[in-house]
Amino acid sequence: MSESLKLQKEQQQRDLETRFESSYHQGSLSSVSRQSYAAYVSSSSSSSSHGHKISKKEKKLSTLSKKEKRSYLAVDKEDEVIGYVVPVFRSSHLATQDLMETQEEVKEEGVGYVVMRNLFSRETDFKMRTVKKSRETSLRESAERMALSRKAYCRRKEFQKKMNPDSLTHPPEFIVKPRGQTVWEGKSVTLHCTVAGWPKPRVAWYKNNVLIDAKSHPEKYFTESQYNMHSLEIKNCNFSDTAEYRISALNVKGESSAFASVIIKITLLWFTAAVLLAFYFKALTAPQFVFPEYGVTFNTTIIDKFDVSFGREGETMSLGCTVIVYPTVKRYQPEIVWYRNGVALSPSKWVQMHWSGERATLTLVHLNKEDEGLYTLRVNTKSGFDTHSAYVFVRDADVEEEGVPVAPLDVRCHDANKDYVVVTWKQPAVEGSSSIIGYFIDRLEVGTHHWTQCNDTPVKYARFPVTGLIEGRSYTFRVRALNNSGVSRPSRASDPVVAMDPSDRARLRAGPSAPWTGMIKFTEEDPTVGVVPGPSTDLAVTEATKSYVVLSWKPPIQRGHEGVMYYVEKCLVGTDTWQRVNTGMPVKSPRFALFDLAEGKSYSFRVRSCNSAGVGEPSEETGATTVGDRLDLPSVPGPVIPIRNTDTSVVVCWGASKEVKNLVGYYIEVSVSGSDVWVPCNNKPVKGTRFVCHGLNTMDKCVFRVKAVNAAGYSGSSAESEACIVKASIAVPSPPTGVTLQERVRDYMVLAWQAPANTGGADIKGYYLDYRTVKDGVTSKWHEINLQAVTGTSYKVTDLKENVFYQFQVRAVNRAGISESSIPTVPLECKEWTVAVPGPAHGLRVQEVRKDSVVLLWEPPTFNGRSAVTGYYVDYKEENGKWRCVQERSTKNTYMKVTGLQEGVSYRLRVHAKNLAGVGGPSKATDAILAETRPGTNEIVVDVDDDGVISLIFECSDLKENSQFVWSKNYEAFTDTSRLTIQTAAAIFNDPSLEDLGTYSCFVTNTDGVSASYTLTEEVSRLFYVNCEQFSAVIPFKSEMAIELQEKGRVRFWAEVGKFTSNCQVEYVFNDNIIHEGRKYTMNFNKTTGIIEMFMDLLEVTDEGTFTFNLVDGKATGRTSLVLIGEEFAELQKKSEFERAEWVRRQGPHFVEYLSFEVTPECDVHLKCKVGNIKPATEIAWFKDGIEIEEDDEDAKKIGKSDDISKKDAGVYEVKLKDERGKDKTLLNLTDAANSSTELKVMSTEHGIILYSFVVHYIEDLRVGWLHKESKISHSDRVQCGVTGEQLFLKINEPTEKDKGKYAIDIFDGKGSLKRVLDLSGQGKNRARVVGGLPDVVTIQEGKSLNLTGNVWGDPVPEVGWVKNDKPLLSDDHYTLKFEHGKFASITIAAVATIDSGKYALLVKNKYGTEAAEFTVSVYIPEDEAEKKE
Repeated sequence: MSESLKLQKEQQQRDLETRFESSYHQGSLSSVSRQSYAAYVSSSSSSSSHGHKISKKEKKLSTLSKKEKRSYLAVDKEDEVIGYVVPVFRSSHLATQDLMETQEEVKEEGVGYVVMRNLFSRETDFKMRTVKKSRETSLRESAERMALSRKAYCRRKEFQKKMNPDSLTHPPEFIVKPRGQTVWEGKSVTLHCTVAGWPKPRVAWYKNNVLIDAKSHPEKYFTESQYNMHSLEIKNCNFSDTAEYRISALNVKGESSAFASVIIKITLLWFTAAVLLAFYFKALTAPQFVFPEYGVTFNTTIIDKFDVSFGREGETMSLGCTVIVYPTVKRYQPEIVWYRNGVALSPSKWVQMHWSGERATLTLVHLNKEDEGLYTLRVNTKSGFDTHSAYVFVRDADVEEEGVPVAPLDVRCHDANKDYVVVTWKQPAVEGSSSIIGYFIDRLEVGTHHWTQCNDTPVKYARFPVTGLIEGRSYTFRVRALNNSGVSRPSRASDPVVAMDPSDRARLRAGPSAPWTGMIKFTEEDPTVGVVPGPSTDLAVTEATKSYVVLSWKPPIQRGHEGVMYYVEKCLVGTDTWQRVNTGMPVKSPRFALFDLAEGKSYSFRVRSCNSAGVGEPSEETGATTVGDRLDLPSVPGPVIPIRNTDTSVVVCWGASKEVKNLVGYYIEVSVSGSDVWVPCNNKPVKGTRFVCHGLNTMDKCVFRVKAVNAAGYSGSSAESEACIVKASIAVPSPPTGVTLQERVRDYMVLAWQAPANTGGADIKGYYLDYRTVKDGVTSKWHEINLQAVTGTSYKVTDLKENVFYQFQVRAVNRAGISESSIPTVPLECKEWTVAVPGPAHGLRVQEVRKDSVVLLWEPPTFNGRSAVTGYYVDYKEENGKWRCVQERSTKNTYMKVTGLQEGVSYRLRVHAKNLAGVGGPSKATDAILAETRPGTNEIVVDVDDDGVISLIFECSDLKENSQFVWSKNYEAFTDTSRLTIQTAAAIFNDPSLEDLGTYSCFVTNTDGVSASYTLTEEVSRLFYVNCEQFSAVIPFKSEMAIELQEKGRVRFWAEVGKFTSNCQVEYVFNDNIIHEGRKYTMNFNKTTGIIEMFMDLLEVTDEGTFTFNLVDGKATGRTSLVLIGEEFAELQKKSEFERAEWVRRQGPHFVEYLSFEVTPECDVHLKCKVGNIKPATEIAWFKDGIEIEEDDEDAKKIGKSDDISKKDAGVYEVKLKDERGKDKTLLNLTDAANSSTELKVMSTEHGIILYSFVVHYIEDLRVGWLHKESKISHSDRVQCGVTGEQLFLKINEPTEKDKGKYAIDIFDGKGSLKRVLDLSGQGKNRARVVGGLPDVVTIQEGKSLNLTGNVWGDPVPEVGWVKNDKPLLSDDHYTLKFEHGKFASITIAAVATIDSGKYALLVKNKYGTEAAEFTVSVYIPEDEAEKKE
């Protein structure tokens, strides 16, 4: 018995193994199969243990999944089951079905495949077997498989429903984002996050935007994803693992990313930092560290702050600050909160926040005007908070069509109900070329991509009720503005809103309630079926405009348990007829908007409730409501007052609108005075009556105006403000620095300090000092020392107590107020100094900073030691170098010019005082000084005028309103004012002598250290004084004498004087004879512009000679001449006579365009000419070969159009004009083609030259031959000839010296021949070229203006053009291109920027050749400006 049971058990085990071996692939793809296998094994074992026998009625779990329920039964002829067939490759035919499973199922069940393969793999081959089963057993197993598959399907659907309850697709969303971590080197770190979304998103990890392949580097990375939770483990961290890690989640709805920073600390650096920290705080006692939360007091400092920022719609902007929280506590992070206009921001589609542990960053994705405002970063710690704010301006994107308004902004949804919502928005700042007519509202159902327009007629109000929504669906809205020029771009879409009952929305917001554990009691209630609802209550008109009326009411109290809908009725006041408004469909919401009401008429309204039982009684009717605008436009704002703020901003204040309801805000506009072009300062309305307008140009003279806006529209603009120049206003100075002790005795101390680095734009009026006592580390309160301001930078503090420790601080004061206090000094003990050497010098300051030198000035020490100070030594060092002495011998002066510096290197300076006892200690070193010559730096120049008066002149390009020129001699104030007269930027010597020798310096206050000096030595004085009587100045000319031919043949001689006085006189000379104004000559000298002119109405033969302008201005003289002789005079005279004849001809009827012909696309020949200045009485006559053509002639019909021109039409055609004012005529020779050719001309190209001639008409029989030096020219690759239209040409590529000589073209038309000749010998001298004036390289600072002038030569006068990087330049506001007098070509670039850097060229061209003068422009940014930009 036991033997048979053993055999039976082995047989069952082999059968089971065979089934799974033959279908292991299918089992690996189905989780149900794994469950079946487990259930089967357990049932089999239990059956064996209880009697070793399987009952026929006992249920078994099949090993096959639902997809394999098809049974393979062996049946005999009587349909009796005789066995069960198991194919070896049974799973192969199911591969197609398996591919239909979702990717997520394959991903999850792939593990099962590996398990099953490893579990049932065999080395032996298996063959097909036949298993005998009864029909009952097979059917039962089939039913079990079906039930099990159905159960698995239900579980799968239940799981999907839990993961995706609304059965909609959702984009990836990070429920829990990975958090940045800091770990020690050698440790491991794991980043965790949770991602939601449907379909289930795929995730990928990145390190500094580089994909992490964990499978390729298993020793370094390990990734895991389970139940929407994902993790990345970084093993054995080192310093290179410090990076920004990103996880990206992706599905069919979109992509989302989250960031986390990982910082790896090196143990050695940490140990060193810890030792230094302990050493720094060794004097502090333990109680100072105690704090209830973390044992410390947190001090927060915000650095690298974001400044006022400007963006444009559609761009991405990032704001960031570096936050330092001291001391650092492990695993403690401050709370970072961002605000816009005082409202806390949260991450969204448009706003992204990132905190790396050190830097807080806010990224505004796809900027819109809603993003404009005051942004504030708030850092919260357990010990307090710190904030930083700056304004962000968002400019409108460029409009697609000129004149249309810009997009509205701030679209919001209010009062949402089942089928109704109110949409509001704000009007834009720019209406376009005309006022806004109205607005269109569009809606989009969430999950679709089609926008539907809600209103057919534009609405004027910035508020609109949208009806017809479907309950339970979500919608977003956008708005477009309309004016006479078109429709604006749509606004940013609003946040989604669900059309649902407000009570249901309130329950959803409240969230799930606590589990209920009470008892349910059933009571009998009155039946509610068939209850007709009662009347609605509290019916009222909430909004009434000329476009619509909005009603609201409360649902009826009596309404049963089913839903209630409503009918709205209206009645025109004065009638008793009620008309149902919504006849087609009752509304579900207790809100309704009525449209298409007659403006100006009055209506009453009522509501009826209805349900399946019927329509209830009407509610109480409303009072009479007149259709019209209730909300009036705001009144004009009050006076506008601009206040200077900074170099690029102005504070604007204005009076609030007195009559305004529901004010949205104000728009401020700015215009440069005189331009009448208004630009908005803000693109989002501001509520207050004060606004800082940023982004203005320095020194612009601006005016401002303000307009208010509410839902009804814009107010009128306020009156323009007074003009305000954009430049920095005065501010309080920065704190003084370097407070040091200069001398001390038993009851007083002498302190010295350095003046503030920033004076605030106004002179420092003085300083205030404070003191406090220090005893055993405990400090007292601060007390004032002086009630009146100290004007110097040193002060003697008296009435102190001996052997007491004091601390001091200093504050500066100017017209704007008192500065912050300086850093307190270390505790100083009041006791007498016993040293013999002098104390340190003080008041160190630098002037005249240049690339290789600097001038240092200082004040003598207050404590001289045992003897008087006999000299000083100056030390200098590089930023990280060692101190070195400047001079070998001491100097008695309190100034020194330090030379031999290296450009671009920073230096520090200090001074030692010396007496007979020795050299004292060093003074406090200066701040780092960069050796550089700043752009725009000028030096003092010596000028001698016409009367021999000598003066020193210093020009400053960085003057402020309160700046003053401070002159000194040998760096000391002038004591003898009789020697020198100061006139702001000039110092004039009254009576020059050897007493005036010395160094003269000038310092400009309220600037960034603008200063210069000039040393007047004996050699320099001798240059100006010795031969003063022989000194004679020359009057400079900006432009030498030139000639210009004007209308009527009038000739103009002119010149421009550079420098002259009002006493300057001009003498006009012709051939050494003085000429005077009269009938022939007209003369003028404009002393405002410096232009001298002389006019001659007509050039005669006797006018050949030399014309001269002689100038006399005091002792100065000037002379400019022009020679007109020979061919030059003859050509000018010919041109003058021609111009005069042309002018006379144009006084009567004349031809504007002479007679010519044209061939139309239809091959018709038109004879045409253009006439001007004709009257009705003017006679127009046509002639052919001298015979007048009458209107009825056959030839007259062909003049307008000739359908078939032939040789008989050849001839000379003539048109004559005649009336009492004069006559004119024009000829057209249509005889032979050869005689109709023009003179031979030459044209230069970039490849060579082209010789060409035009014929009036070209025929195929025309034979053309080209000759060079009487020899026929053969065609080649370099020399080519041909015909283009009516042009006969000869093209010579890359001409050489051999190509010079006479060229001829021989034209034969069958009747006669004609030869045209052109001599190219010696004409290279007239070729267009640039003869000078342009540099090879130009280096200029950003923001400056660049002007370059090139001298051009050529005859005839060449054509001029400018190119940049091989692209032509056109004259505009940025580039000014001029070509004056046929000689001077200039280019001016206003306010150069880095984009102006590049390769430029001046191109000149005439008929003899082309030339290009190239130069390079390099624009650089000063280091301080570059640092600000970074």
